[in-house]
Amino acid sequence: MTEPSVTAEKRIVFGVIGNDIHVVANRILALSLKDAGFRAFNLGTHNTAEDFVAAAIEVEAHAVLVSSLNGEGEHWCVDFRRRFEDADMPDMPLYIGGNLVVGDRDEEEVVSTFKAYGFDRVFYRSTDFNEVLKLLSQDVERQSKARKSPDAWVPAKV
Repeated sequence: MTEPSVTAEKRIVFGVIGNDIHVVANRILALSLKDAGFRAFNLGTHNTAEDFVAAAIEVEAHAVLVSSLNGEGEHWCVDFRRRFEDADMPDMPLYIGGNLVVGDRDEEEVVSTFKAYGFDRVFYRSTDFNEVLKLLSQDVERQSKARKSPDAWVPAKV
């Protein structure tokens, strides 16, 4: 039996943004992605937006997942989408999750902030990985179809 080609796999780049060293959830996410049939490329900790862009280009990613647990995501993710647009990947599904801001803020405000930064899906604080994986599968499928058609990829409304 031959292994599937890299181009046939659903490739996901993920990692921790900024000066954040929290890796436990990242390891759980890696295992969850693999169990869900994705090929996971874990960047680990201490990443910049440019690291995510470079990795997405290198592996021809189908989506990018960013985590932040120390609350610095708000600082590190400004103009995140623009960086993908500049790299000719305007339709890349972008997810972010974790404790994204410093202090206790209203979830609606945090989600709005990160959507303005260009993220398609924002998971603030505690999140069910099964829900993330379900949405990721749906979004990657829609995005893959959109790459084959002239229409831009748009995530489904939740």
